[in-house]
Amino acid sequence: MAARKRTHSESREAGPQARPLLILASASPRRRALLTEHGYAFEARVPQGVEEIAPAHLSPGETVLGNARAKARTALADLAPGENAVVLGVDTEVFFDGRVLGKPADMDAAFAMLRRLNGRTHDVYSGVWIVARGRERGFIEVTGVRFHRRTDAELKRYLARIHPLDKAGAYAAQEDRGEMIAHVEGSFSNVIGLPMERLRTELRKFGVRGGVR
Repeated sequence: MAARKRTHSESREAGPQARPLLILASASPRRRALLTEHGYAFEARVPQGVEEIAPAHLSPGETVLGNARAKARTALADLAPGENAVVLGVDTEVFFDGRVLGKPADMDAAFAMLRRLNGRTHDVYSGVWIVARGRERGFIEVTGVRFHRRTDAELKRYLARIHPLDKAGAYAAQEDRGEMIAHVEGSFSNVIGLPMERLRTELRKFGVRGGVR
């Protein structure tokens, strides 16, 4: 008699060497899209009660790494008993002229923010924290971004198109179409919100692999 075909869920859970579930501790649609594009199976679970902070006494790297660590550890604490999972926490911020630029509060703030960056170079910092029960590690990725010089009218048209209020720095790298970004030095996916090149290497250390090599 032919052997019964195993289902996907049975294959994933079978045996002590079963691969862990990857959990993205973020509501970002851009991070979800990047993981999907690179072939990762995952669940997005937004940790509750975690507030992103940017204290003046911390460097931008310390800021994003601290926020990422808080998200990942909180999501880990919410796992069901016995759940075999690896949790990914991320924070991405724009650093310019000695300060972190967060998400704009309204369209006026978005315009003011984009006007400051207009024609100049800034850095995008991502802090990434990966945690499983009894093990964790983190890293920081930095990418330099230079903008074109645009008129006020061009900036306003750009903002109306990309809906900037949920985006650090008030711009969208994945929707840019060459309008603002003139040059990127480093990981472009980091500017979108998840440094996939380094992340792929780090996730493999936790037994998590995607479908793109």
